Amino acid sequence: MNRGFYPRLAWTGMKQNRRLYLPYLLTCTGVTAMFYILMGLSVSSVLPQMSGGRSTALIMSLGSVVIAFFALIFLFYTHSFLIRRRSREFGLYNVLGMGKGNIARILLWETLLSCGATTLIGLALGILLSKLAEAALLNLLHLQIAYTFTVSIPSLLLTLGLFAAIHALIFLRSLWELHRVSAVALLRSESVGEKPPRARWALAVLGIALLGGAYWLAVSIREPLEALTWFFVAVIMVIVGTYLLFIAGSVALCRMLQKNPRYYYQPRHFVSVSSMAYRMKRNGAGLASICVLATMVLVMLSSTTCMYYGVEDALHQRYPRDIGVECYFGDRLDQMDEAHLDILRAAVADAADAMGSSRDNVQDYRAAWLYGILTPDGALRSVSDSGGLTAEPTRVTLLPLSDYNALTGTELTLSDGEVYVYGHRMTYTAPQFTVGDTTWRVKSLLDRCTVNGAAAADVTPSLYVVVPDFESAARLLLDLSADSDLSVQLRWYYQFDSDLPDDAQHGGSASYGTDGVPASLTDALQLALYNVNAETDLTTGWEVESLAANRSDFYGAYGGLFYLGIMLSAVFSLAAVSIIYYKQVCEGYEDQSRFAIMQKVGMTKQDIRRSINSQLLTVFFLPMALSGVHLCFAFPFIHKLLLLFNLSNTSLLIGTTVVCYVAFALLYTLAYKLTSNAYYHIVSGAAERE
Repeated sequence: MNRGFYPRLAWTGMKQNRRLYLPYLLTCTGVTAMFYILMGLSVSSVLPQMSGGRSTALIMSLGSVVIAFFALIFLFYTHSFLIRRRSREFGLYNVLGMGKGNIARILLWETLLSCGATTLIGLALGILLSKLAEAALLNLLHLQIAYTFTVSIPSLLLTLGLFAAIHALIFLRSLWELHRVSAVALLRSESVGEKPPRARWALAVLGIALLGGAYWLAVSIREPLEALTWFFVAVIMVIVGTYLLFIAGSVALCRMLQKNPRYYYQPRHFVSVSSMAYRMKRNGAGLASICVLATMVLVMLSSTTCMYYGVEDALHQRYPRDIGVECYFGDRLDQMDEAHLDILRAAVADAADAMGSSRDNVQDYRAAWLYGILTPDGALRSVSDSGGLTAEPTRVTLLPLSDYNALTGTELTLSDGEVYVYGHRMTYTAPQFTVGDTTWRVKSLLDRCTVNGAAAADVTPSLYVVVPDFESAARLLLDLSADSDLSVQLRWYYQFDSDLPDDAQHGGSASYGTDGVPASLTDALQLALYNVNAETDLTTGWEVESLAANRSDFYGAYGGLFYLGIMLSAVFSLAAVSIIYYKQVCEGYEDQSRFAIMQKVGMTKQDIRRSINSQLLTVFFLPMALSGVHLCFAFPFIHKLLLLFNLSNTSLLIGTTVVCYVAFALLYTLAYKLTSNAYYHIVSGAAERE
């Protein structure tokens, strides 16, 4: 044999099986390009130089890891369809005198050709599209687009190494499959069906129980932090339950249809139902895979889309006003009286006036807060004095009644020994609130409260307690902290909106003009508070926050997640379509002989078309329907998890979820039309005439 024999044989085999190989090669190419693009963005020299770019680069890096693991699993899965289809051909080679070593050399050349072509084309495509991808990402982040074109050598080498390793593992798996079967088994591989497994009803009941448990978790959990804890447990339950339900339920469905004579003994149903029952284990697993991928796409795309388009809502939740001033007082409660606070107010007002800034929608209030354990009867304890309670710490904030009324425009009243409470990310049910030996009666639960931006971003639950005498209540907390590990924080908050443009509101790290005058409002406020503290030693520290200064960071994180959601959704959608295609094509070749026999006994092509539609419609849209059910029950989970990102816009989440489901349903329907046509051409004999 000359040296070109095995390469030509490998190329001929791939060419003759192009209906199977072309989608596999396109999938390899697309995943390679996607991995290079994400890796290139993660190590881009452009992002770290921009505000919010570092968090985006980290998100892209995590996304590339997800793509790598998914590529390994999915390419193994799709390649199994190719080997199954080529097994008969390899068996024929074996019968004609080729040993398994010769067939292994053919497989080696097929692997080299497919790996070389898809990796090189994928890298070329990734390099060509990388700048477009970077521009799209920067546009999402509201950042200035850089026009320099670079090729990331580390990303290039890592992509080459990764996909060379994946193709090498696929080749080794093919050798193992070749080694463990005989020539006769190879020849008969396409005609070997799978026997319906036993104990299907037990598996079906288990699958229903797992899905029911996951659904119950989704609708019963009330607090966002608890939802975060149980989310991944529910995901695993849904995945396992979906596979069990499809594998067991599809067999049960076929048996039920076969027991219905009016349905089963019709030309359009007889062949389709019998062929489905013949190989239902593999069919059910494929349908379950499609359902899981569809659910992943819908959950990921709807949530990240909601996050991106709700970024301004989240930003204003974290920063209620354009400018936020927070002064710390340690344990010096005497420094928080009105006389001392007036000095701080005057300093802030003078600094804002000097910069030409307005002070609109002012929020001015005192607070004392600490972290502790709340018992079911409303007693606040330190972690070391929790009495064996395993409850998570709660942030408890005391607010003066006068400040609360000023903030909300209400005229609430309290008697001695009474408080109002408001639970943020928690439900408070106790009729009283106890600190040390002092107990207040809860007069009423508040339906709204001014939640500080830092507390809004805190994932732990918060309890706001409005007290009639702030000084006495704060002193009680300070006395309690002296004998325990409780740490009380005394704070004064002053927040307002400014009419200055964003670049005049913040200047990053201390920015001053050439004459030493602060160049931004935040710098002017920092300087004013520094001067007050230097002259009076009034506070123990302070912080000035700017909404405008943090807008880029928010867009960097939320925009990066949205971009990654789009990329991963595209990959998972491609995977779902590929599974649908291979499922239809492989089953078409398996059913070809059955339909040929039926044609000989009088079945027309129109009858074949009706039978195909009956088979596909019986099970094809079940994954889409079940993924919709999964999405409906996942909605409460998603909503609570988004609350951890300061997103509470329910209508926006509903809108993005509906749009994503409709868009994916249209894609799914298109895949159904294309693959059903391919199936029809194969079973009707058109494929053999091509």
